[in-house]
Amino acid sequence: MKQFMDEDFLLQNDVAKDLFHNHAAKMPIIDYHCHLIPRMVAEDYHFKNIAELWLGGDHYKWRAMRANGVPEKYCTGDAPDWEKFEKWAETVPYTFRNPLYHWTHLELKTAFGITKLLSPKTAREIYDECNEKLKLPEFGARGLMRHYHVECVCTTDDPIDDLRYHKKTRESGFEIKMLPAWRPDKAMNIEKPDYADYIKKLGEVNNTNITTFKEMIDALQKRHDFFTANGCKLSDHGVEEFYDDPYTDSQIEIIFEKAMRKQHLAVEEVRQYKHAFLKVCGEMDADAGWTQQYHYGAIRDTNTLMYKQLGPDTGFDSIGQFNTAKAMAHFLNELNVEGKLTRTILYCLNPCDNDMVASMIGNFQGDEPGKMQFGSGWWFNDQLDGNTKQINALSNLGILSRFVGMLTDSRSFLSYPRHEYFRRLLCNILGTDVEQGLLPNDHDALVRMVEDISYNNARRYFKFY
Repeated sequence: MKQFMDEDFLLQNDVAKDLFHNHAAKMPIIDYHCHLIPRMVAEDYHFKNIAELWLGGDHYKWRAMRANGVPEKYCTGDAPDWEKFEKWAETVPYTFRNPLYHWTHLELKTAFGITKLLSPKTAREIYDECNEKLKLPEFGARGLMRHYHVECVCTTDDPIDDLRYHKKTRESGFEIKMLPAWRPDKAMNIEKPDYADYIKKLGEVNNTNITTFKEMIDALQKRHDFFTANGCKLSDHGVEEFYDDPYTDSQIEIIFEKAMRKQHLAVEEVRQYKHAFLKVCGEMDADAGWTQQYHYGAIRDTNTLMYKQLGPDTGFDSIGQFNTAKAMAHFLNELNVEGKLTRTILYCLNPCDNDMVASMIGNFQGDEPGKMQFGSGWWFNDQLDGNTKQINALSNLGILSRFVGMLTDSRSFLSYPRHEYFRRLLCNILGTDVEQGLLPNDHDALVRMVEDISYNNARRYFKFY
């Protein structure tokens, strides 16, 4: 019987072990999509205890705790930190076969050197040991990034952000790059009740009064230029689906005016607006030489009672079902025909779309290797089965060797082991194929592939350096 989470965790053959230990494990991390709080990096934030570091903002853990019957006060409420951690420790033994069980123990092992299993019996001991280490200078936000050999991170930032913490970090001489990534969802989500208020703020940042869609786009372009000047090379859009609904410029202006007066918009009007908005954003990105990312397929804020109590991003979102293949093709083709289709990464939340997305990117390749990317297994797919399915779909219908690899998509400074998890899984898939005679035992080619997917492809693709 194999020991749980030993040095060869997930590695089932000699080829896989060599590829990981001697190659993948040594590569730096480029975390090109995350939700770290820039202020924490700028100020080298030190967490008061492991509960704050581990449970604060982590809706993965909150969902598991709720499923285990833990009252909300121990998830997002005002219960003491030790009691929150205790409730998490009570939940962990029930998470067998959930990725949280692996992540929890991989993070304890790699960050704190703790190999004990977390349970009610070990909770106090582990809590105290982690807290003692968190008092050390090297366990601040920057120290954790150094510990995991992080080379660059891209945060997720609203267009009206002044990027002061990115600038502060850069000017401090911190050797790890922290770059902004443009996330204009609030300017896209015209159906939201706070849309007009947001557009007013966008105008204030640009010292202008926005009254038309054209003026709004002009204001966004100025912010886009500002982000470029501060090192941004990536945009990201969180969309339910893709949009290709026909529109005219005059229709979009009317729709925008109605939204600014907080009038009701028809579903078709919302779709027309989002199509127009995303098209303009795609053109901006192409002109700036950025990479654009689309995260689609989530149904958000499904529990209205909890949304009113806690707000968004608190663990009440799920996988959606959208028939969006034709709209996706039309949207990408529209940009391509204009010569405005920049490097693009597509992430689908529903694994049923894996093969569709893997085949879709093949329609618009060219200009450079791997220009169109099928993004890594995202959110609910960020686990053994989900990552494996994504890798297999990309292998079958595209070129896995050009894949830009893993990201954390996380707010936590303890999430970097997800890169290790992915690299172990990747090495095991390739090693198993060699063992079964499905791939040749070409050591140089396998090493190149693993090192490229782990790091080199992302370094070349995003042009951060």
